[in-house]
Amino acid sequence: MTGPRLLSPRWLAAGGAVILAAVLGVALVLQNSGSACAAPPSTAAKTGKATFYDLGSGTGNCSFPSSPADDLFVALGPDQYSAGAACGTYLDVTGPKGKVRVKVTDSCPECDTGHLDLSRTAFKKIGAEVAGIIPITYKTVTTASAPGPISVRVKEGSSQYWLAVLIDNHATQLKSVTVNGKTTHREDYNYWVNDGGAGSGPFKIKITDVYGHSVTVSGIKLSPSTTQKTTARLATGTSGAASGSSPVESVKTKKATPKPTKSSPSPVVSSSAAPLPESTATVEPAATTEQPAETAVDLAASSCK
Repeated sequence: MTGPRLLSPRWLAAGGAVILAAVLGVALVLQNSGSACAAPPSTAAKTGKATFYDLGSGTGNCSFPSSPADDLFVALGPDQYSAGAACGTYLDVTGPKGKVRVKVTDSCPECDTGHLDLSRTAFKKIGAEVAGIIPITYKTVTTASAPGPISVRVKEGSSQYWLAVLIDNHATQLKSVTVNGKTTHREDYNYWVNDGGAGSGPFKIKITDVYGHSVTVSGIKLSPSTTQKTTARLATGTSGAASGSSPVESVKTKKATPKPTKSSPSPVVSSSAAPLPESTATVEPAATTEQPAETAVDLAASSCK
């Protein structure tokens, strides 16, 4: 069983089937080359340009169940989106009017490297909306603070025989996710998949970023279409994050027909609360507390040796 590819109408709007096939082909190559073992992204400042778009009622190709509460997000072109490796990371973007921090939540197939497609809210913080396109500098944030603790969402269709999980609030680029000791691979829609499943749960999930920081959360239930929140935080920049246990807060969602907007939204998501048993979380020390040396890799690295 395989997970469905979440494509917003943005993918089909600019270039048709030829561009779509090319983008998916690149994504396939990146996945087969092992994008999950990507090197840390460069922290050097880059120059480029920014445009803006309205996501409407959708949430983007990174599959997060909701957009950031502050409406500050960005879509990246194929090279920088890197088959989903950039999802959930943060960029500091500076324009003519100032600086804004944005979360990577979407892809922009028509965007070249250095072309960032910002949310309208983010764009207006650093440039004049009437300009439409502005020059920018930007860089990856390696010590961004997530708005909350780690959450895990089990994808619809998951079972004891096939499992896909989405990790949110990690802030830094992830290297690997293991479920009950079993490895997973990241799809370009940002779910980590084990094609053989990991049993009926509950699951113990170890999350490791490209800087060597790790956190392990346990008590995750096999509850598809539900976001399960924990108390765990992935350390960023230093070792030793908080650990503990708390009731799992669950949010079940279902797809609905999107309302038309100027920029072709993704499917709308609605939610309702449902209780789940408690989960626990432990944090493992980082492999190193030193910042990695800068590399020539821009944002999310696409492959490694």
